[in-house]
Amino acid sequence: MLTGPDFAVVLDGATAPRGVDSGCRHTVAWLVAQLATRLATPLLTHSSAPLTDLLADAITAVRASHADTCDITNPDSPSSTVSVVRLQPDRVEHLVLADSPVVMRSPDGAVTVHSDDRIDLLPDYSLDTVSRLRNHPGGFWVASTDPNAAYEAVSGTTPRADVGVVALLTDGASRYVERYGKTWDELLDVLTTDGPSELIRRVRAIDATRTRSGGKQYDDASVVLLQERGLYEGKLGPL
Repeated sequence: MLTGPDFAVVLDGATAPRGVDSGCRHTVAWLVAQLATRLATPLLTHSSAPLTDLLADAITAVRASHADTCDITNPDSPSSTVSVVRLQPDRVEHLVLADSPVVMRSPDGAVTVHSDDRIDLLPDYSLDTVSRLRNHPGGFWVASTDPNAAYEAVSGTTPRADVGVVALLTDGASRYVERYGKTWDELLDVLTTDGPSELIRRVRAIDATRTRSGGKQYDDASVVLLQERGLYEGKLGPL
């Protein structure tokens, strides 16, 4: 997570399955840290560039930093989801790349979910299919070595007057709705009443009752909550 006076960023690195050769000497944690560092400077210096450009520039810079040591053409190179919210005086900008949604609630209670569900639409989840369709038209897009992925992100703006609460979540936290059947209103109620740590506690409690079937029983859970009275963060790795 990366936060500042008028922005928030959530990144969720994708760990390659055992036996997959990424062609890279670096870890997913390294990639996430590098992307966060490259995004921090323009956000902190109030760049006026679109969020898509900021992300494309960050991916380009990280790509260049290990092009001499790693096979950056490998489709299984370390990757990460990216979600960004930037507050402007008259609007709230968002960018969502892969499965870390941004959820907004207006002062009158209307909920809007900005999500990128393309990874859920793959024909199957074999290693070959996921590798072949990662950062590929008709597949799904993540932050890795291709800066063009930034322009495939779900992005847009919302009038500031229409935004009272914003939550950025990794899929380990958004599963409260997406896997466990709660509503986005319920998720936001937990966040605004008891904070991110309580949402993560509830997710982990449900996680513990489930058997693993076609997915991770536990997953990294990170949340950033923005509302009028301040910014709150929560983070918990897999058990």
